Amino acid sequence: MAHFSKFIRPGAQRIGFEQADNTLMVTAARNPDGSIAVVVFNPSDVEKHILLSLGEQSAPLKISEKAIQTILIHKR
Repeated sequence: MAHFSKFIRPGAQRIGFEQADNTLMVTAARNPDGSIAVVVFNPSDVEKHILLSLGEQSAPLKISEKAIQTILIHKR
C-alpha cells in the first residue's frame, strides 16, 4: 500500500490504458499536479519487456520477475 500512496497522490484520478500482456497487473492515475503514475506488477517467474507509450512518445522498459515498478511521468 505504501508503494501506491507514494506515487498516486490524494485527489488523483484513475485513467484508462491499454496493455498487450495480460499477465501483468497495471494501473495508471493522473495526479493533481498533472503527473501520471503507472504502476506495473509482474507476478510471473520471468522478466518482462514492455513498451510504454503516451501520445507520440514511447520508452522500452523491463520489469523483473515478481516485481512491482512505478513509472512517474511529469507534466511538461
